[in-house]
Amino acid sequence: MARIFITGSTDGLGRSAAQSLLDKGHHVIVHARNVQRLAVIRDLLALGAVGDLSDIEQTRDLARQVNRSGPVDAVIHNAGVLHGPHIFQVNVVAPYLLTALIHRPRRLIYLSSGMHRGGRASLAAIGEGVHPQSVSYSDSKLYITTLAAAIARLWPDVLTNSVDPGWVPTRMGGAGAPDDLRLGHLTQEWLATSDDPEAVTSGGYWHHQHREKAHPSANDQRFQAELLNLLARLTGESLT
Repeated sequence: MARIFITGSTDGLGRSAAQSLLDKGHHVIVHARNVQRLAVIRDLLALGAVGDLSDIEQTRDLARQVNRSGPVDAVIHNAGVLHGPHIFQVNVVAPYLLTALIHRPRRLIYLSSGMHRGGRASLAAIGEGVHPQSVSYSDSKLYITTLAAAIARLWPDVLTNSVDPGWVPTRMGGAGAPDDLRLGHLTQEWLATSDDPEAVTSGGYWHHQHREKAHPSANDQRFQAELLNLLARLTGESLT
């Protein structure tokens, strides 16, 4: 059975994935923004880790907590925000920093979105801060899809993929979302644990267990390098 760390697992897709993996006998480390949120998931028989991903130092401490718990086989970077001033930090900087600091697992899964295709393949608006006001949700999902593709290329020993979970009825997606909630977390669980031939591939962009084409810029090595250099400068941590 695998040991899996899932960010943003107090509700929505993260909690659903955690419960499903626990039901299958896997060992899960769940993540909450604060101790009050951790109390919400006491019914999940899992280890807990706490840290606000909008804060760089708390994100560093979260990585330390995970490392202290022992090696993990997979990390599902599920946490994300749709609106507000912390989109870039939570959706991009935090997963990058956790990737740099958590002892390297065998598999990495990053939650993207079909909206990444509307993102701008430019970093000009970010500047030197981790909370730029001009980064949209679509931009952030293009960046995280690009990050996943870059890691797949740079770390051939780690199976790294990004996933579009669909528009599902979670707190973020809204009650009227038309997609299937179960399918929304199935693909990342499969990529984290399955030995199916397709699941043990790397560099894919997936939707409901089918590979799809990502925005062309996600696989542009020049854009990947620009993004990695920016994130290394902002965090002081490098992946290479």
